[in-house]
Amino acid sequence: MTFELLPSDFYGYENLLTDQEKTALANLRAYLESDVRPIVNGCWERAEFPAEVIRPLAALGAYSFGWPETRPFQNSAVFRGFVALETARVDASVATFVGVQNGLACGTVSATGSPEQRDEWLPRLASGELVGAFGLTEPLSGSDAAQGLRTTATRTGDTWLLNGAKRWIGNATFSDITIIWAKDTADGMVKGFIVTTDTPGYSATRIEGKISLRSVQNADIVLENVVVPEKNRLQNANSFKDTAKVLRLTRAEVAWAAVGTSIGAYEAAVAYAKERTQFGKEIGGHQLVQDLLVKSLGNITASLGMVVRVSQMLDEGSQRDEHAALAKLFTTARMRETVAWCRELFGGNGIVLSYDVARFFSDAEAVYSYEGTREMNTLIVGRSITGQAAFV
Repeated sequence: MTFELLPSDFYGYENLLTDQEKTALANLRAYLESDVRPIVNGCWERAEFPAEVIRPLAALGAYSFGWPETRPFQNSAVFRGFVALETARVDASVATFVGVQNGLACGTVSATGSPEQRDEWLPRLASGELVGAFGLTEPLSGSDAAQGLRTTATRTGDTWLLNGAKRWIGNATFSDITIIWAKDTADGMVKGFIVTTDTPGYSATRIEGKISLRSVQNADIVLENVVVPEKNRLQNANSFKDTAKVLRLTRAEVAWAAVGTSIGAYEAAVAYAKERTQFGKEIGGHQLVQDLLVKSLGNITASLGMVVRVSQMLDEGSQRDEHAALAKLFTTARMRETVAWCRELFGGNGIVLSYDVARFFSDAEAVYSYEGTREMNTLIVGRSITGQAAFV
């Protein structure tokens, strides 16, 4: 399949990709346009996730590119970023599903699992046979998860007993496994567990009434004396520092998804500017409309430069927490501006779902907040600048 640069990739960052990466990205783009874009507005309105996309996305490599055990070919972090971008430019809810399945579920097993655990779980997650979720956030512990985690894990022989609650857990209403982070009652350290969701005492209830990422199935999870075998304790997840390793990788991926969300809104706005007429000509011929489009493209281009570099740093082995944090806080702030400008361009039609921009506008709010708020990421970067932690 022929690969074409996105017009919104104004400086041609996609030219950094290899021919094999471009082909894979073109195949993903074609599927998203033909099979995903036509259904996402309806799914968003009904607050349903389109489960029929899970296996096709797996076949296209969406959950497998990043892991040595499952990747179909050697690839770069920049390429994997463009996978997140392409998905988000069609729908941020589907991109969030992929981010949970790929970055948080597969990523946790890859980063903190034993070789045996990686062999057991990664192929099944990467193929879409199993759906994963990631249980860190709690009703009373969001940004302060490092200190405020209340879910407990108590070892009894060859098993662990988990008790507690989790909130905002994506995919959790239909996941087959959930990574649960809990404090060991013996040493107070945060540990990770692979919990199969049919285990007695585990329950997940969908959070209703959302106005953002409506297709994402976020849930409240309750754990009541959930028994987990020692073999399902992630063998290299023994403190919150290990949790943070996963979050650094996924935070950069969310930055890419933020750029994709911006591009989705921008592309809708450009198309509308070329078809809508007022005062006797296309609105794209009016100065103030062009101003909105140029400002939006500037935000997208600046954000692309940042995420490309932070991904290159990952491949070089030089990426640190503060690099991913700055990328996430910057790109999501620019996304928020961009989707608002693009929605403004539509006038009244900007709040009608069929024009797409309303969905991008609403979904941007959740992307702005998850995987680390602007405030927390600011403090991570601020600590790097000054050497002083200012979290409390």
